[in-house]
Amino acid sequence: MNSLFEQSGLGGIHDKVAAGARINEAEALRLFESRDLNALGAIAELARSRKNANRASYIVNCYINYSNYCILSCDFCAFARKKRDADGFELSTAQIVDKARAALNAGVTELHIVGGLHPSLPFAYYTDMLRALRALDHRLQLKCFTAIEILHLAWLAKKSVKDTLSELKNAGLDSLTGGGAEIFRKEVRSAIARGKESAEEYLDVHRTWHQLGGRSTTTMLYGHVESLADRVDHLRLLRGLQDETRGFTGFVPLPYHPDNNKIPVKTAPTGLDTLRTIAVSRIYLDNFDHITAYWVGMGLKLAQVALNFGADDLHGTILEEHIFHMAGARTPQLQTETDMIRAIRETGRIPVQRDTFYQPIKVWDAA
Repeated sequence: MNSLFEQSGLGGIHDKVAAGARINEAEALRLFESRDLNALGAIAELARSRKNANRASYIVNCYINYSNYCILSCDFCAFARKKRDADGFELSTAQIVDKARAALNAGVTELHIVGGLHPSLPFAYYTDMLRALRALDHRLQLKCFTAIEILHLAWLAKKSVKDTLSELKNAGLDSLTGGGAEIFRKEVRSAIARGKESAEEYLDVHRTWHQLGGRSTTTMLYGHVESLADRVDHLRLLRGLQDETRGFTGFVPLPYHPDNNKIPVKTAPTGLDTLRTIAVSRIYLDNFDHITAYWVGMGLKLAQVALNFGADDLHGTILEEHIFHMAGARTPQLQTETDMIRAIRETGRIPVQRDTFYQPIKVWDAA
């Protein structure tokens, strides 16, 4: 095994990780640039096994998009619509509750709720929605809203971000979603998401939520116009905030899908790039307990492989996903719990049903 790392030129990084030491940004870039995927994966697996032993998790969840109307026009987004568009939609609170009730009957433990920056819905719509969902079942975990949605809601409510988050928390919000991080580098962000919140604003929303005692996930959208150095810079900022707050539960790298949007990228990220990104993320983000292989974006078979490249989570059953599929994803709209358990078992891992905060609900350690 030592010869594998020496031949790859990654021996020094392997030794640091084996000793529990933190790698720096220059070393993270070396990992991204390495062509030895086997050595990279072996280092990532060393880091993963230290945190998660032989377990891999999934969550039984449901996605609900309350609306796709949005005042922004991000070049990478195939989901957003204007009021004039025939395929735009918005759901009433009653419709959302009906979807949630059906999901509860199917055994979900989490609702994942996001939407566009709606031009006219009042702040009360969002708090009423949370209260109505909380009234369905107090055990149902509500993971809702991206950072840019929170800034939009603060503007609607004419409140500070802190007061807005406090009010949402009191209404029933359990966790923020991690969406909208994209790439933090200003030049890249301006190129793909002009008018969206800055990196500083995104991080401050999550910082404030963590200071209120909340937890959240976070993401990185990769494989478009960013450089490998931009990815490292993105991870650097996330690791820094996690050092400060310890509020992130997990990191979800999201492969860019090039269909139906305006960013001139001919092909989606390759399987090799996806595995490499997950592996480097696991090695560099030493203060994150969990790395998710998002099967919706990469397909379930590649997500299985990613469980041997640093990932320890396959995300969820989903039930209904629009954002990636409108961008060209050809994966199924959902996976059954049986599918998730089987996929994990086929990799030799012990399947664990988890909750929103990656806490185990059930360990499937018997055949």
